[in-house]
Amino acid sequence: MVGTRPEPAFEVFSTCPPSSTADLKAYRRQVIDVARWSEQSGCTGILVYSDNSQLDAWLVADTIIRNTNTLSPLVAVQPIYMHPYAVAKAVTSIGALWQRRIYLNMVAGGFKNDLIALNDETPHDRRYDRLAEYTLVIRQLLESAGPVTFAGSFYKVDKLKLSPPLDAELVPGIFVSGSSDAGLAAAKTIGATAIKYPKPPDEEQDSDSGIDCGIRVGIIARPDAGEAWRVALTRFPEDRKGQLTRQLATKVSDSVWHQQLAALEDAEGRSPYWMVPFQNYKTMCPYLVGSYEQVADEMAKYLAAGYRTVILDVPPSAEDLQHTFAAFALAAQPVQ
Repeated sequence: MVGTRPEPAFEVFSTCPPSSTADLKAYRRQVIDVARWSEQSGCTGILVYSDNSQLDAWLVADTIIRNTNTLSPLVAVQPIYMHPYAVAKAVTSIGALWQRRIYLNMVAGGFKNDLIALNDETPHDRRYDRLAEYTLVIRQLLESAGPVTFAGSFYKVDKLKLSPPLDAELVPGIFVSGSSDAGLAAAKTIGATAIKYPKPPDEEQDSDSGIDCGIRVGIIARPDAGEAWRVALTRFPEDRKGQLTRQLATKVSDSVWHQQLAALEDAEGRSPYWMVPFQNYKTMCPYLVGSYEQVADEMAKYLAAGYRTVILDVPPSAEDLQHTFAAFALAAQPVQ
């Protein structure tokens, strides 16, 4: 790169391990460990998944809050699971009990088979219309000093008041998937940060100037690129069974980001942008792999394109997060 890297004024979130693939007897300890590593490394918050196969995201978030001092759970919220009033009540209750800010990751639908099981046949783009209304009700309840009246196509409330009111400094940050046109439109409507599963940084266009944007990406950074690749190939070896599972998942998914990532699967070489973990169905995002300098250069390109939030994959260790933040720190330094 030539010139000066942009100031990396972004927030970093890690991800809580999914319960669906965990030993449940050891899961609580694992959640606590990852949350503490994340807080110690400097993460603002931690994403907590929500789908039919996971433990309740709010109870997992409560475990995180009880075992950290400042870390903010980024709770995935599904309209088909909870009324918007219940979400607002959970947020204001956590604020009153813990004085902790929550972030909300608004999910339009989730896995197709989950929706079928719940008898939700709403088309993809209409789910984002529903999500926009859902989130607006939540925001008005949390931000309004008085009763809320709302009349939409999906939700209606009349003089509904939230008690206790939420302190202004604890109003949650709101994220939504921005990989589809419908998701971007919803982000504009509700004032959310649009999160993308990014293409290689040289292929990313500048983010929409009217929307706060972020990326979801895994990172394996080490002082030396060879060491980083040794770690990466050990952690994510080729897995034919996983590849077949990914192919099947792509066929039955109507998720735009899922189709976009799958289309990149044939990319080869030792570019820092690495798709093998996604190909093998071991994770749900692309990875950046390389030396601190290589990862810093790639992150700087995303930052130059306007992305200011990073949601990392599940960290395997505190050390791994330390390496990641070393690369982030380097991205802030000017290039001579």
